[in-house]
Amino acid sequence: MEMPAPSASVLSRKDNIVERLRGVLPRDAVISDISETRAYECDALTAYKCPPLCAVLPANTEEVAAVLKICHEMGVPVVPRGSGTSLAGGALPTADSVILGVAKMNAVIETNYNDRYIRVQTGRTNLSVTGAVEQNGFFYAPDPSSQLACAIAGNIAMNSGGAHCLKYGVTTNNLMGVTMVMMDGTVVEIGGAHLDAGGLDLLGLICGSEGQLGVVTEATLRILHKPEGARPVLMGYDSSEVAGQVVTDIIKAGVLPVAIEFMDRPCIEATEAFAKAGYPMCEALLIVEVEGSDDEIDYQLDLIMKIAASHNPVELRQAKDADEAGRIWLGRKSAFGAMGQINDYMCLDGTIPVSSLPFVLKRIGEMSKEFGLDVGNVFHAGDGNMHPLILFDANKPGDLELCEEFGAEILKLCVEVGGCLTGEHGVGIEKRDLMNVQFDPQDLEAQMAIKDVFDPAWLLNAAKVFPLATSQSRRAA
Repeated sequence: MEMPAPSASVLSRKDNIVERLRGVLPRDAVISDISETRAYECDALTAYKCPPLCAVLPANTEEVAAVLKICHEMGVPVVPRGSGTSLAGGALPTADSVILGVAKMNAVIETNYNDRYIRVQTGRTNLSVTGAVEQNGFFYAPDPSSQLACAIAGNIAMNSGGAHCLKYGVTTNNLMGVTMVMMDGTVVEIGGAHLDAGGLDLLGLICGSEGQLGVVTEATLRILHKPEGARPVLMGYDSSEVAGQVVTDIIKAGVLPVAIEFMDRPCIEATEAFAKAGYPMCEALLIVEVEGSDDEIDYQLDLIMKIAASHNPVELRQAKDADEAGRIWLGRKSAFGAMGQINDYMCLDGTIPVSSLPFVLKRIGEMSKEFGLDVGNVFHAGDGNMHPLILFDANKPGDLELCEEFGAEILKLCVEVGGCLTGEHGVGIEKRDLMNVQFDPQDLEAQMAIKDVFDPAWLLNAAKVFPLATSQSRRAA
C-alpha cells in the first residue's frame, strides 16, 4: 500500500517539534522514543505499519488546539486517532506525522435526561456511554462490534453503525453536535442539544469525514429510553442464498426488527469452536431480534417465524429467556475474534441493496473459488452492510496481495449492484484507490474542495480517502 514519502524537512526538525509540543503538554503526554511510538504504528488494519514522528495525548480541547496550532505553524502532518480499532487504516501514520490520540479525553461533561442527550469527551468508549446512563433507563444506540474498545471520536470519523442500526440508525442519526478543533487551532461548535440546527448541515459533513476536516474533542449524543423488552430468534438454512432471500422477505413484509445479523458456515464453525454458543451446523445462520412490549414482540415474531418457516429452515429457535437470548448473541459477538484464531484475515466493509443479498453472496462464493481463498461472511444483513472476511496466510509470499485483489473485486461488485464502498469502516487507505470506482472526477473534486476550506494546507490525515494521484497537487502545495 503506497504512502507519501515523508518530508525530509519535518524529519530534520523532530527535536524542535517535540520540544515545542512539550511546551504546551505535560512531558508524559508527548511520546517520541522510537520504541514507544511503535504502539501507534498501525490500527486494526495491521498489514501496514509505520512509526510516527511522535504521538501526543492531550487531555482537553484547549490542549488539542495548542497542539494543532504548533503543527500548523511548523507544517507538520497530523493523524487523529481514537482507540486504534479502525479496520481501514484510518489512523495509519507516516514517518513525518504526529499521532494525536484522544484516549485521555474520556469524561462525561453533561447528561440531560429530559431532553435525552449526553455530552462527552470523544475519547470515551462507545459502550461506556451507555454505561453512564443505563441506571436511569437509557442507552446509546450505535453498537459496533468493537464497542467495548472503540472511541466516540472514531465512531464519528467513520460513521460507525452496529447490529442495531437497522432500527436506530448509525452514528450520524444519533449525533447532535460536536466541538471541533480546526488544523490552525480554531475551536468551533457545530450543532448542539436541539433537534436540528439552522443553516448548512455542517454536522453531516463532519460525521464520516475520517479526521480530514478537524479533530472532534466533544460530542453531544442522543440517548434513548430502553425498550420494555427484546427477544431474538435464530434461523439456520442450507444455503446463503436462501438466507439472503429470507432477509429480503422480512424487510418486504413491513416489519422492522431491531437487528438482522448473518453468519455463514466458516464463521459458524469458528465461533462454535471458540464460544460454544450452541449454533446449528448449517450453511447460513440468521439472528433476528425484535423489541417492544410483550404483545409487540409476539406479533412481530409470529410474522417473522412464518416467513422463516416458509423457506425450510434447518433450525428455528426462539429465545425463551434472557439466558437463551444471550447465547444466541454470544457467537455473533465473538465472530471476529474467533475467526482470528484460525487464520489471518482481512475484514471488508461494503454496502448493497438488501434485495441484492442472494446474488452478491452467490458471486462471493464463486469468486472465492476463482481466487483460491476462503471467505467467511458475517454482517448486518438488515441494512445490507456486508463484512466478508477473506482468509489468507500472511507468511506466504503473494497471499496478502491476492487477498487485496479479491477484496477489491468484492467492493467493485457492491458498487455494481447499486451499493457503495463502505458502510461503517470508512475508506482510509484500504479503499482509497477504489474511490474512482464509485465517484467520477467531478465528484472527487467537489469532495476535495470541501477539505480545502477546512484544511487548506492538507495536513490532517491527508494520505487517506482520496487516491494519491488525485490529491497530489493539493498535498504538495
